[in-house]
Amino acid sequence: MKTRVITAAVGLALLAVVLAFFNTVLFDLVLSAVCLIAIHEVFAAMGFGKKQWYLYAAAVPFTLLVMLSTTQTARMLVLPISFLVVLFLNICQIVQVKTLEFGKLAGYVYFSGVIIFCFYSLIHLKRVLPFAQYRYDAVYFILLVLCFAWGGDTAAYFAGRAFGRRKLAPTVSPHKTVEGAVGGIVGSVAAGVLLTVVYHALSAAYPVLSIQVKPRHYLILLFMGAVASVLGILGDLFASAVKRQAGIKDYGTIFPGHGGILDRFDSVMFIAPFVSIAVRYFFYLL
Repeated sequence: MKTRVITAAVGLALLAVVLAFFNTVLFDLVLSAVCLIAIHEVFAAMGFGKKQWYLYAAAVPFTLLVMLSTTQTARMLVLPISFLVVLFLNICQIVQVKTLEFGKLAGYVYFSGVIIFCFYSLIHLKRVLPFAQYRYDAVYFILLVLCFAWGGDTAAYFAGRAFGRRKLAPTVSPHKTVEGAVGGIVGSVAAGVLLTVVYHALSAAYPVLSIQVKPRHYLILLFMGAVASVLGILGDLFASAVKRQAGIKDYGTIFPGHGGILDRFDSVMFIAPFVSIAVRYFFYLL
């Protein structure tokens, strides 16, 4: 537990540093690096190694193109490059038909797509809410994603230990309980509301938000927090299901006591796209 707490504290400190450079390309580069590490964790989980280096090598430039496509020219390249990557993977399957298992390749490609979708959603918030016009609104929503995910995880853990009786998905994750899931929903909502209260207080003293937080926004947060908590549980169970089939305990060791990137961001995978999609509809079209 001590190792986990220390790692979490260091991680939060690093997160604060990264967010301090939110309005620079460094933010995009850090998220791209984290995304590539997560993809490599899936690459390893599928049983690929040095002999299949070309599969990961193809993912690197494609991921960077998607994550860093800030110009119109770069965005125009996404479709043709995507076609070339898909074509390359199909050729690999044909040429390596005796050694390259289609199930593992498909799992690697699909899971990598989910990861890119997740981390690009955070960059997307920065793109659609530019600092010059929206100030720190994008930072607020990025933190909201993390609060929904990690607040729900923390509450689910303690609620499960205190009240857990009925197993939620024993085949996939034997330690998760229905009571823990309910606690997770409460935790996600509470974390989101607390973050909003703090940001609202800051916006009264400093020009940090362009959005005007009103009572109806808290009602929206209740709904978003509940949905996000369920999506976080699904992300966690999905990552656990893959680990169980791959026969591994953790995706990596980058976070002592916590595992790899995916072990910490599994609950974020589906929450980030959900919040990014919901932002415009729930906060800027009222």
